[in-house]
Amino acid sequence: MMDFTHFDEHGRSRMVDVGDKPVTERVAAAAARVRVSSETYALIKSGGMKKGDVLTVAQIAGILGAKRTPDLIPMCHPIMIDGAKVELSLCEEEACVDIRAEVRCTGRTGVEMEALTAVSVAALTVYDMCKAVQKDITITDIRLLEKSGGVHGAYKLDEGKARNSVDSCDSLEKRHST
Repeated sequence: MMDFTHFDEHGRSRMVDVGDKPVTERVAAAAARVRVSSETYALIKSGGMKKGDVLTVAQIAGILGAKRTPDLIPMCHPIMIDGAKVELSLCEEEACVDIRAEVRCTGRTGVEMEALTAVSVAALTVYDMCKAVQKDITITDIRLLEKSGGVHGAYKLDEGKARNSVDSCDSLEKRHST
């Protein structure tokens, strides 16, 4: 069984010391999905939300979320992010917004939490931008898609086991990416 590294010998929380780890290139990708009604979907697609362009605001919020991860997740190290890319895609058949983030750094600790925070904050922003017209919006399928670098090596989600993959919608309308 794997030891939990965020606890000391007395069972108290601690931030892991990464000082002895090698500096390597680290990349992580995460995804999320926001399900909305067909009416809300139409407003998002047309740019008709009163708060503004939902996809652009959510994209910027996702990037900011990646940068601010250690302010939100107590045991995350502040790291110098080399790049953060957030893409939002509309899927008309399922009336949803699919979100994907990729975060890169060269450092001693991974960027999985930054990628997961990016998609989470972007999804919450979609909710915030649309809540005036729909309260029962569902944020779902927040997950790590893949990661590379570090002592634990590469990981890639087995899409066969994953529900509602970001790529499962046949007619994704790519609109916003950085």
